[in-house]
Amino acid sequence: MDLSRNVHAACPHDCPDTCAIRVTVENGVAIRVQGDPEHPPTHGALCTKVARYTERTYHPERLLHPLRRTGAKGGGRFERITWDEALDEIASRLREIAARDPQAILPYSYAGTMGLVQGDSMSARFFHRLGASQLDRTICASAGATALKLTYGRGVGMLVEHYRESRLILIWGSNSIASNLHFWSFAQEAKRNGAKLVCIDPRRTETADKCHQHIALMPGTDGALALGLIRELAERDLLDRDYLERHTDGWRELVESAREWTPERTADVCGITAEEVRALARDYGSLRPAAIRLNYGMQRVRGGGSAVRLIAALPCLIGAWRHRAGGLLLSASGFAPTRPEALERPDLMPTPRPRVVNMSTIGDALLAPASADFGPRIEALVVYNSNPVAVAPESPKVVKGFAREDLFTVVIEQFQTDTADYADIVLPATTQLEHFDVHKSYGHTYVLVNEPAIAPLGEARPNTAVFRALAGRLGFTEDCFADDDERIGAQAFGDAVDFARLRREGWVRLPIDDAPFASGGFPTPNGRAQFAPPGIGVAGYVPPYESPASAPELARRFPLAMISPPARHFLNSTFVNVRSLRSIEGEPLLEMNPRDATQRGLRHGSIVRIFNDRGEYRCRMHISERARPGVVVGLGVWWRKLGVAGSNTNELTHQRLTDIGRAPTFYDCLVEVAAA
Repeated sequence: MDLSRNVHAACPHDCPDTCAIRVTVENGVAIRVQGDPEHPPTHGALCTKVARYTERTYHPERLLHPLRRTGAKGGGRFERITWDEALDEIASRLREIAARDPQAILPYSYAGTMGLVQGDSMSARFFHRLGASQLDRTICASAGATALKLTYGRGVGMLVEHYRESRLILIWGSNSIASNLHFWSFAQEAKRNGAKLVCIDPRRTETADKCHQHIALMPGTDGALALGLIRELAERDLLDRDYLERHTDGWRELVESAREWTPERTADVCGITAEEVRALARDYGSLRPAAIRLNYGMQRVRGGGSAVRLIAALPCLIGAWRHRAGGLLLSASGFAPTRPEALERPDLMPTPRPRVVNMSTIGDALLAPASADFGPRIEALVVYNSNPVAVAPESPKVVKGFAREDLFTVVIEQFQTDTADYADIVLPATTQLEHFDVHKSYGHTYVLVNEPAIAPLGEARPNTAVFRALAGRLGFTEDCFADDDERIGAQAFGDAVDFARLRREGWVRLPIDDAPFASGGFPTPNGRAQFAPPGIGVAGYVPPYESPASAPELARRFPLAMISPPARHFLNSTFVNVRSLRSIEGEPLLEMNPRDATQRGLRHGSIVRIFNDRGEYRCRMHISERARPGVVVGLGVWWRKLGVAGSNTNELTHQRLTDIGRAPTFYDCLVEVAAA
């Protein structure tokens, strides 16, 4: 009998749309994924990447059986083994290492899925009970998240649907067409209704093409631009002093700190014109309601945290929060009533708590010897929901660390990624169509359920099943290790969300006011936005580690700033192996402005070498006005094995961290380019 049904699902990639999906299943096979037309943020549309999710699930290169390494690390040669053999070997090795010091074991995971069940629930319980080192998960957003917490109290912002009513929208550090499709549809609606759209980005992105104005500032200078705007708003008497007095602290100190940031000084630092600074301040202070869509690209520099603090102050300064179509959105995830203590069970950790290792400095961590400061050498690494050999900064060190013969590495994956090539044991993971999960979003204010649409292919298992089985083999008897996925999903929100309704309807809107901060009420201790938190003070401009102003000698040798945003049809390294998407992107490219290319005698379409003191990367040159003078754009994040010389842009990035939030500084990177 031919059976057809539709299943409620959710995109696992909070990019930040977290789309509601309907999966069509016929005779046990998923034949189509579509955006849920009834979900207001998704309104029936999916991005090009996720619209091809069935291609990913049924990909001929899916890992479907456990594997054991047979050749040298990095060689990618494995033999098939059984699940029992794999789990027994993993449990034996972890037990042996833990007997010496469980802190020599490190989990490594991030956002391969953003689900609250398959992300970090059972896995966190397992590693907490084991006493393993804790992972500081900083690689994407922690600078901006810390900045929002300091300023607003949590990751909160305006509701994405209301951008359709804005009169001015600043799209700051975001290629929204590629990574925030549904916000972009609301912005386009606002544009049709007469709103002005301004894109602030070093690269002339596809989004910038569709905006009224593009301000192509130098990487790492967003904080300087924000200070210039603050100064101009004050000089032009465009501040909403009533809102500031009633609902903020430290605004006078902030305005005073910006006094020296004249349009001329701001323009000189940012590499733009003084008139662009003046005009932007004039528009922002007079076109009401004014909204900012900020994204995380601009915080991946040394001063990224301070820059977000300064930009987050702007809507308070002009009283934009009074309007539901005014304010700022970087992340709305702080509205979601998640219960990390119930999901992750930190109470299972021993006392004193194990050390914390920053995922953004994994290269240095894997190469570090045992010491009083660092603790035991890392002897075992369990990687899931991440591909660090491709995505972590300063990959020469990362590769060297993963190649250690004395490092026992387990990788739970859907495909044989760059990281899987270095594993001792590879375990096959389910895709989003094959397991249960619940999701929140940082781009909207709904929670969603993901019901399994099909049975797992081959012998693939969800992350939760893997760690549940390992807990049993290591003799962990606490009740929480018996929780099934549905029970964990219910624990994620507790009584704050009607779990039965969520499963029945697929998504539930959180009860957030349309203009949540019209009368203040920020989730800070006193309900006021904080511009000068005690012990921290006002934010200032923090220049990049690597720029002509901050490192002139380095800049003489490596005069080009390199940024490495995802290619339009990739999401970090997740979709690189989907052939239909890779065929659109073609191959790894470096964009360079014609002026810079002419100075170096470089030809369009030639293979070039991009280099600095950390390494060398080769790819094809694309001469384009999308790159502003002085900046090159290495579109990523390609798997290393698919590159011209077995590397990607992270061959050149470094492991230094942001001013706050301990985050990586991928876009704070000087290079030179020459013919290969």
